[in-house]
Amino acid sequence: MLNLPFPVFDATPSGGHDDLGDLPEWDLTDLYPSTDSAEIKRDLDWLEKACADFANDYEGKLADLDAAGLLQAVQRYEKIDVIGGRIMSFAGLRYYQQTTDADRAKFMADMQDTLTGFTTPLVFYGLEFNRLDEDHLAGLLAENADLARYKPVFDRLRAMKPYQLSDELEKFLHDQSTVGAAAWNRLFDETIAGLSFDVDREELGIESTLNLLTDQDRAKRESGARELARVFDSNIKLFARVHNTLSKEKEIEDRWRGMPTPQTGRHLSNHVEPEVVEALRNAVVAAYPKLSHRYYQLKAKWLGLDKLQVWDRNAPLPMEDTRIIGWDDAEKTVMEAYGAFDPRMADLAKPFFTKGWIDAGVKPGKAPGAFAHPTVVEVHPYVMLNYLGKPRDVMTLAHELGHGVHQVLAAGQGELLSSTPLTLAETASVFGEMLTFRKLLDAANTQEERKTLLAGKVEDMINTVVRQIAFYDFECKLHDARQNGELTPDDINALWMSVQGESLGPAFEFMEGYETFWAYIPHFVHSPFYVYAYAFGDGLVNALYAVYEENGAGFQDKYFEMLKAGGSKHHKDLLAPFGLDASDPTFWDKGLSMISGMIDELEAMDG
Repeated sequence: MLNLPFPVFDATPSGGHDDLGDLPEWDLTDLYPSTDSAEIKRDLDWLEKACADFANDYEGKLADLDAAGLLQAVQRYEKIDVIGGRIMSFAGLRYYQQTTDADRAKFMADMQDTLTGFTTPLVFYGLEFNRLDEDHLAGLLAENADLARYKPVFDRLRAMKPYQLSDELEKFLHDQSTVGAAAWNRLFDETIAGLSFDVDREELGIESTLNLLTDQDRAKRESGARELARVFDSNIKLFARVHNTLSKEKEIEDRWRGMPTPQTGRHLSNHVEPEVVEALRNAVVAAYPKLSHRYYQLKAKWLGLDKLQVWDRNAPLPMEDTRIIGWDDAEKTVMEAYGAFDPRMADLAKPFFTKGWIDAGVKPGKAPGAFAHPTVVEVHPYVMLNYLGKPRDVMTLAHELGHGVHQVLAAGQGELLSSTPLTLAETASVFGEMLTFRKLLDAANTQEERKTLLAGKVEDMINTVVRQIAFYDFECKLHDARQNGELTPDDINALWMSVQGESLGPAFEFMEGYETFWAYIPHFVHSPFYVYAYAFGDGLVNALYAVYEENGAGFQDKYFEMLKAGGSKHHKDLLAPFGLDASDPTFWDKGLSMISGMIDELEAMDG
């Protein structure tokens, strides 16, 4: 029930400092007071009975229900979803605060096991629903507007109809899920969080070591990169085992379901057509030379280097302001940017800062990266950061806060309709980043300051578009290759390197050891093929922002309506009020042209 998204960027946050101010921590009591609280016991008891009663009342009977009866069944199922989601949100968020804590890990595992047991009797519901006659269902929807509101949920459910297994097999898969992918995900999370890196006789966790890749001192960046390579290599057999097992498990289930490609399941869950994703991928790959290749040649020149090494990719520019941005300043920057767009946006964001909805500090055992988790519509989202005080961290705050605002607005749709597909889930987050960036750019006092801001934004967009499409290509190659047998670590390394030179371009040399850097990226483990959603979201927002700049009249109201829709509308319907269509092959070129235009300006500044 719980599917926590993982970091925004390529898990390459910025370097940090101790002088950040008072960093907020989560207050999870809005979910439950504690793991042994009466409220958790009450909800577990309710859930066990509700699941058993639901199966008893409806199994084998869905086809006989009238419109009012089917509506009641859907609403009962939705309530079960809320209570189960609340319990797993509490368990999961506690766990991600300290993944190395045995008690937290045990509590989450116990809750997963318990809820899986409770909900196994519900597996019949989706299977039986998909056996309803098309005309019969259409008739029920036509006569009951409250039931018809759930049509997008039914459409998504019925999209899986061709890939459904027998009721018995579906129950088996549900029952054994906690010892399948979920168990391998936990092994990965705990291994990553427990890694120790020795850099210049200082023991660091993965987050702080990755931070060194953005240090002003090139020697420190190199030390960090080489130590990452050493530790990844010493654990590479385990990471290869995780990837081999998960990709094989996926291949087996996909084969039994008759899914035509490894990507099919992701496209279905994203409610996006394969040809739209293919058009996005092809447009980005075709643009590599005018985006990443061109930008990194400029960066090499700025750094005074003939060739960039991997530890230079996210290096600060020589003219960059090295000051540390305290938490209060970060909050002020983002809140002012949100408020300048629309005061309603700032009002929605404020409680995150004042009510314990953000966990910002870097702590031992805490999951790396950043995410916003919506929990359930009866509560509110929670944002996780690893804040270390550089401009990129401020952008990450703007990004995750955008997710949070989106999730708050979409909650009005109810539990089943609030969840936004990944392709659209990045809209408000990337838009929030763009608002913050534009505010900073407009306030730039010097040409050097403007240049630094533009370069930083271009780098973030390359990380979000070019890097993520390269990641997508790597995953496609990995899953294809796994179908022909077990992959050695060297096999996976070679697949990784096959996309690196192509995407980053001729400005780079790759150190020995970089071939293992696929190992720490959580998206590949938690959510196969998730990564193209970042590129989708960035391209979509660039096109949206262009509409806002060209003709801002009424834009804010349309924008809020889009966010409030949650998962109740297809991307075509959501974008139509803005005159945009993601299925138009030229759509992606608009977004990529914005990045290219920023690189044009940077080149012009260099004379």
